[in-house]
Amino acid sequence: MRVYLDYAATSPIKPEIRKVIEPYLTADFGNPSSIHSWGRKARAAVDEARNQIAKFLNADANEIIFTSGGTEADNLAIRGVVIAFKGATHKPHLITSQIEHHAVIKTCEHLEKNGLAEVTYLKPNREGIIGISQVKKAIKSNTLLISIMYVNNEIGTVQPIREIGKLIEKENRTRKQRIYFHTDAVQAAEYQNMNVDFLHVDLLTISGHKIGAPKGIGALYIRKNTPMKEIIFGGEQEMNLRAGTENVVGIVALGKAVSLIKINNKTIKLRDYFIEKVLKEIPEVELNGSKENRSPNNANFYFKYIEGESILLNLDLVGIAASSGSACTSQSLQPSHVLMSCFDHPERAHGSIRFTLGEITTKEEIEYVIKNLKVIVNKLREMSPLYKGKK
Repeated sequence: MRVYLDYAATSPIKPEIRKVIEPYLTADFGNPSSIHSWGRKARAAVDEARNQIAKFLNADANEIIFTSGGTEADNLAIRGVVIAFKGATHKPHLITSQIEHHAVIKTCEHLEKNGLAEVTYLKPNREGIIGISQVKKAIKSNTLLISIMYVNNEIGTVQPIREIGKLIEKENRTRKQRIYFHTDAVQAAEYQNMNVDFLHVDLLTISGHKIGAPKGIGALYIRKNTPMKEIIFGGEQEMNLRAGTENVVGIVALGKAVSLIKINNKTIKLRDYFIEKVLKEIPEVELNGSKENRSPNNANFYFKYIEGESILLNLDLVGIAASSGSACTSQSLQPSHVLMSCFDHPERAHGSIRFTLGEITTKEEIEYVIKNLKVIVNKLREMSPLYKGKK
């Protein structure tokens, strides 16, 4: 049996999406900027997808900008607002968290290093949650942008985005410098409320390949009147905010992907079953992240006394795919910055595994994973000097 439990890294293209994009790979290949019939057909497809995403987010179509993925959308959200603010009499202040995706953290670090902004990085509690009081305390007179991710890509913690958004709106009533609010919602789209008015956000990032579309497509919601400057130069595509010929295939796929999203109670029940069985049947295991405020598809465990990479390799040998953290940093030997921020414990960061389920994951597959995981953990612990020393 082969079992894929790494949906937070990427997901397979859904059959319905493969069907809808096929014409744009063959006969309907036109450039949306061309005025002939091929171009007009491509433009109509882009417009339809933009409307689908706008409907999904409860936004206007002209508030949706297509990008190459979540990373570019995060960069545009943060750098675009800061660049639009450039020339003001004081340096802008940004607030984010220590457990953001690197697309956000490294963008903030770049702005900080080059003297374009000062940044406050909020530390989460042990469950990976950023407190609303922390955000309020960090706000300064020159705070321009706050970026807090909706669902953490490693430990699945769901942040109180709506409550933070309402706090910012309240703060803005008495401020001279308005604060803008961005959330990286890449891991949230399939399971959380994505209504931008409900969330009280000004900017929101989504990515296609996490929800059944191909890799290489994402979108950024930009609320009307949010200051924004382009970061890629060239043509006038995407309301002059994202130069380059539109990825029609990806855009059509993303539009279809969001239209297919529906509440899926099966995933959360299966995840809870998986977590309960692992914690009950394998000794010396702890759950990373919040038990209550958690994405329905995420199970992240700390296996004491053994290395997570060894577990992954042994899982792969029996046909099981999982992850030791973010796929974007999997080639790094550094421990997870998310787990280090939550626990400041290198052994925990190195001994943790992320399992993420999809809508097609079955109970039979979960049982297969549990059965093999028990054998693998026992075998590795018998080889571990840490475990032998403990005994």
